[in-house]
Amino acid sequence: MKEHANPHSFDYYVLLFFLLAFVGWLWEVLLFLAMDHAFINRGVYRGPYLPVYGAGGLLLCFLLRRLQKKPAVVMLLSMGICSALEYATGFFLEMLWGIRWWDYSGHFMNLHGRICLAGALLFGLSGVLLICFFLPMYEKWYQKIPVAWRMGLMLGLMAVFVLDATYAAVKPNTGEGITWTAESDASF
Repeated sequence: MKEHANPHSFDYYVLLFFLLAFVGWLWEVLLFLAMDHAFINRGVYRGPYLPVYGAGGLLLCFLLRRLQKKPAVVMLLSMGICSALEYATGFFLEMLWGIRWWDYSGHFMNLHGRICLAGALLFGLSGVLLICFFLPMYEKWYQKIPVAWRMGLMLGLMAVFVLDATYAAVKPNTGEGITWTAESDASF
């Protein structure tokens, strides 16, 4: 009998998605807190999560998990995969709402202000941390949570997310420090 390459259940990935989306949100909130000395709830949604980080993390898990023992390869591939995802997400959001949620125009080696070299390097390092270090810890943590708790948490998070996404489809999170206009300072 052939073993599946990815034997985890649906709730494993849903919980990982939300954990990574929360870590991405926390990263951006702390970054802007340090730079602007203000709490800014980043992203399109109202909740404490940035889905692009969750989606990017899952994509890396699916594509790079087998390379866990090759951090240099994980770094390079993470840079490319996550930069492509960030570019596509930025393009999609701009086409959908005509708004930019980030702009790297003033950064070295940027592409249309949607991605830049510094961001790609951070994605690469984050990919190494995720694939080579965090996933084994998450696996142990996940196994310790009773199935009923995992299912309840998964369903609750999904329900809140669907409501938030529905609201954001009509009224996305915008405003000072959240979105950029031509006059905005894109100094990060």
